[in-house]
Amino acid sequence: MPSAAERTRTLVQSTCSAVLLIPGLDGARPYQLMPDTRAVGPDGEVFLVFPADSPAVRAAAHAQDDELTAVLEVTDVAPVSVPHRIRGRAWLSGWLTREPDLTEPGRVMLRLEVGEACVDDLWGADSVEPEDFARAAPDPLMEHEAELLQHLHSAHSAEVQRLRGLLGERTGGTPGAGTAAVPVALDRFGLRVRFTGVQCFDARFDFPEPVRDMNDLRRAMHTLFDAAAS
Repeated sequence: MPSAAERTRTLVQSTCSAVLLIPGLDGARPYQLMPDTRAVGPDGEVFLVFPADSPAVRAAAHAQDDELTAVLEVTDVAPVSVPHRIRGRAWLSGWLTREPDLTEPGRVMLRLEVGEACVDDLWGADSVEPEDFARAAPDPLMEHEAELLQHLHSAHSAEVQRLRGLLGERTGGTPGAGTAAVPVALDRFGLRVRFTGVQCFDARFDFPEPVRDMNDLRRAMHTLFDAAAS
């Protein structure tokens, strides 16, 4: 399974929605605290770009001695329609400063030095050390996961449904009417499917070995579907 640091890094570098929570800015509207872009630096710091008139930028500009604390909250929502659609959240807390150089007019870059991090997702809840977050790499399928899940759901729903047969008697027998199988998460280690109906549960289908790219993924998916069809 991916480590907690890898899962956190994947969420931060993905297109998941994020909001920067700053003490004392309770009156700011959530959309005003959503960065336009975010990126992770070589030492694990998180760079956030905001409009120049953002409350977050004003707070960072008026902070004394670089002691402005903040929490970046990232929320991961499944890209397919499924019950319990929020797949997880990650929180990175630390110290916020304004970067002197900027990317473009009308935008300001803020730097979040991470002091603590944690993740609560489909794998469970874990804390993450800043050093581990800095060393971790995002999942190689991160950029394509949403479109891959949507494709599996729309074009290969029968094959995904047949994966239930690999679970044997653990699912309580033959699925009844109204049962659906929705691919809800995909990473280099395997595919997670949410089965809904009278019962609602997740099942994890591991690949024979971790995939590194799209070619590896195609072979792994064919192996998985062939096993379910045999």
